Amino acid sequence: MRQQQDYAFQRSQRSIDDIAGIQNSFMTKVYGWMSAGLVITALVAMFVANNASNMALVANNYWILIIAQFGLVIFLSARIHKMSAVTATTLFILYSALTGVTLSSIFYVYPLANIGSTFLITAGTFIGMSIFGLTTKRDLTSMGNLLYMALLGLILTSVVNIFLGSSLVYWISSAVGVLIFVGLIAFDSQKLRDMGYQIADGESAQKMAIHGALSLYLDFINLFLLLLRFFGGSRD
Repeated sequence: MRQQQDYAFQRSQRSIDDIAGIQNSFMTKVYGWMSAGLVITALVAMFVANNASNMALVANNYWILIIAQFGLVIFLSARIHKMSAVTATTLFILYSALTGVTLSSIFYVYPLANIGSTFLITAGTFIGMSIFGLTTKRDLTSMGNLLYMALLGLILTSVVNIFLGSSLVYWISSAVGVLIFVGLIAFDSQKLRDMGYQIADGESAQKMAIHGALSLYLDFINLFLLLLRFFGGSRD
């Protein structure tokens, strides 16, 4: 009887260890691909900004690039379940590179030192909030739902302010945006952690890892751009 209990315990422990192993593998892929996306974006942005003809080309086609960027991320998010892992990975890399092209202009707007320091602030904030999301026992689902509603409101406010041109609305929405994306980092990290318990390894895991990497990548990039408004200064 004791041997049967020991055997059942060992099987249960192996099962727990297997699940933990799959989850760790999944989260490693998520953060690995997110980091790869950021590296690609940074390298492309610096390459484009380092050449005047490239910058002229970007400036002349800026809105076309922005529309293509939004279209690509919407397509990838909506269709990732129906595409192969290779296609999803390729599109994520393409999106990261395209984001680098559109972000290249920041090197002409802000001093390089300020861009670097703001990136470090963003990275530190991201790591802290991601650890919080991964380790907290509190369910952040309700907070996440509120944050996404607030994000929608922020987008609408920003669109309206394009026509209003109010500096007060600009700075208030920037501050609110920082708080929203700080919260979303924790929420998305927890959501991906819980997803890692359930997902099987293989092609499905790779696609979901890319999807998760995209979510965290967007959180990071948006937080970086918002913080850059406060810490970027100006070349003028």
